[in-house]
Amino acid sequence: MQSGMNPWSSNQTVDVDRLFAEFGIEPVGEVARRLPEVPPFMRRGVVVGHRDYGLIVDAIRNRTPFHVLTGFMPSGLPHLGHLMVMKEVVWHVRQGGNGYVAIADREAHAVRGMSWEKCREYGKEYLKALYALGFEGTTYYQSKNDRLKDLAFEASIKVNFSDLAAIYGFGPETSLSHAMSVVTQVADILYPQLDAGPAPTIVPVGLDQDPHIRLTRDVAYKLRMFTVEDRGDHISVRSKNAPEAALEAVARTFRGSKKYAGHVDVTGVAMGHVEEAARKIEIAHGGFGFYPPSSTYHIFMQGLQGGKMSSSVPESSFGFYEPEKSVKKKVMGALTGGRMTLEEQRRLGGEPDVCSVYLLNLFHMLEDDVELADLARRCESGELTCGQCKKETYERVQAFLVDLREKMDAVEHLAEEV
Repeated sequence: MQSGMNPWSSNQTVDVDRLFAEFGIEPVGEVARRLPEVPPFMRRGVVVGHRDYGLIVDAIRNRTPFHVLTGFMPSGLPHLGHLMVMKEVVWHVRQGGNGYVAIADREAHAVRGMSWEKCREYGKEYLKALYALGFEGTTYYQSKNDRLKDLAFEASIKVNFSDLAAIYGFGPETSLSHAMSVVTQVADILYPQLDAGPAPTIVPVGLDQDPHIRLTRDVAYKLRMFTVEDRGDHISVRSKNAPEAALEAVARTFRGSKKYAGHVDVTGVAMGHVEEAARKIEIAHGGFGFYPPSSTYHIFMQGLQGGKMSSSVPESSFGFYEPEKSVKKKVMGALTGGRMTLEEQRRLGGEPDVCSVYLLNLFHMLEDDVELADLARRCESGELTCGQCKKETYERVQAFLVDLREKMDAVEHLAEEV
C-alpha cells in the first residue's frame, strides 16, 4: 500500500477535501480578498487552496520583493492543461514578482525515460508558450544549471529514504535517479532565493504536486541555522546548527538581550524585526536564510471527453499547433452537460458545471465574467443548445490559437537562447 501520493501518475483523481483536512491546505477565498485585484483564476474557483499565501499578498500590497516559480516536465507537447499555471506565473510577475521557470528535463529523463534531445525539443515549446503569454524572468533547464545541482546536493543532506517512502510511497525498487529528480525539484523551488536573495516564494501547482511542496518546506526549515520563537514576554533566537560566532552576532545586534548556551533571548523588539536580523546574520555566516515556500493549488481542467486532461489521451485536449480540422473535431465532439434529447434540453436546461465545453470557457476562452455568467444562464435556461454552444466555443478557440501561435512564433528566439 502506498502511503504517499504519486505526483507522476497520469490518471490522478484528487480528493480535495481529504487533502485540505489531512495536509493543512487552506481554502484561498479569505486571503485572496486582500489582494489589490483578485485574478480571474481565483474569482472563478480554479485556484482553490493555498499554503502561506498571506506572505505573498503582503508582498504584493507593500511592493516588497517576492519570487514566483514553477516547473514543467517536458515529457510531451504543452497543451491546455498547462496554460493555467503559465497564466498564474505571468500574473504574479505582473504583480511585481521575480519570475522563475524550470524545465524539469532531469525529471523527464529519470521518470519518463525521455531522451535529452526530446527534452530540449519539448522544453522549447513550453518556453515559447510562456513567453507568448507575457512571461518575463529567468528560465533554465535543470541539467544545465550547476548552481541548482549544488543546491540539490545540499538539500539531499536533509532528506532520507524514510521521508521519500512516507511522502511518495517510494520502495526498494525505486531508482536512485528518481530520488535525485525529487531533490532537484526541491532545489528548483528554493533556487530563486539562492539566485536573487531570500524572499517569500509562490509556487502555483496542481493539487497532485503538494508532496513536493511539503518536502521543500521541510528542507527549507532544516537548512536554517536559527529558529525564532515568540515566547510571549520575549523573542527567543535558538540555534539549530549555527556557528557560535553567528549566535554572538545575534546577541550583539540586540542591546539588552541575554545570551545562553544555544539561544539568545530578546525583549522589546517585534518578532518580524528579530526574524529579519537573524536571517541576515545567518547569510553573513554562510547560511541560506530561506523562507519556506508558499503555494497555491488549482483544480484540474477536465479533458474534452470528461476525466483528466493528459498528453497520453489525445482526445482529452489539443496542442497549440494542432491542425484546425483536428481541433474542430475535438471541440465539436466534446462531452457536454446537455440532456439526452433536444426537447429535454429546452425543458430542463443544461448543466454547465459538469460540461467540458463550459469549463473550457471558464478556464481559458472567456475573459469577461459577465459573458461567462451569461453563457451559464443561457445553458441552464435551455435557451442555448449544446451544438450552438460548441460552435461559438470553437470560434473562440480558433481565434485564441491563431493569436497564441503568432505570439509563440514571435518569441521563438527567446526560447532558443535558454
